[in-house]
Amino acid sequence: MQDFGSAFGLAFELIVGFDTDLLAIVGLSLRVTFAALLISCLIGLPIGAALAVSSFPGRGALVVTFNTMMGLPPVVVGLLAYMMLSNAGPLGVLKLLYTPGAMVIAQTILVTPIVVALSRQMIEDLNKEYAEQFRSLVVPFPTAMAALLWDARFALATVALAGFGRAIAEVGAVMIVGGNINHVTRVMTTAIALETSKGDLALALALGIILLIIAMAVNAAVQGINAKARRNAYA
Repeated sequence: MQDFGSAFGLAFELIVGFDTDLLAIVGLSLRVTFAALLISCLIGLPIGAALAVSSFPGRGALVVTFNTMMGLPPVVVGLLAYMMLSNAGPLGVLKLLYTPGAMVIAQTILVTPIVVALSRQMIEDLNKEYAEQFRSLVVPFPTAMAALLWDARFALATVALAGFGRAIAEVGAVMIVGGNINHVTRVMTTAIALETSKGDLALALALGIILLIIAMAVNAAVQGINAKARRNAYA
């Protein structure tokens, strides 16, 4: 077990020296997270917009369902994804278990409800301002959805960043379906858990510092987007 002082020193050496193992773990984490976020936005934003501007039987139940799914336990998602992707599961033929693809699927399941629920609320509030105008102009449903998505683009960017924060910090689900295999499926969160249990605090601290930097960058991006949106609103 390393003492804390030397562990911090070695951690900064790994970061400043661009350690290859460190870079590989960070790179895989970012690739998996961005892939899951992209898929989640492609699925979630249209669903959120549709729920915001439409009215149909069962809509309330869907809204409640997606709001509830925002708090899905990651280990449960990992277990369900494992069962689907295992050899005995319906998607076992794809041979995705213990691959980055499996981790993308698990993160997508976790992030999509967040994107749907938050975008639905934002677009629904915005739709209240445009609903009467849309009706008077007989704007088609797809056109209204597209217009609202475009007008809410800055707010929706913060939704995407919230999803990114959820995905990048995930550990339970990705460990179950990824297996934390070195140079294959080892990401920042799973590596931190493993290295801490081994007593290798240097690498764990280095990854933790990078994870904190990414979190700060996400928060700064959210504030910047919100500030730009306010400037545009008053322009």
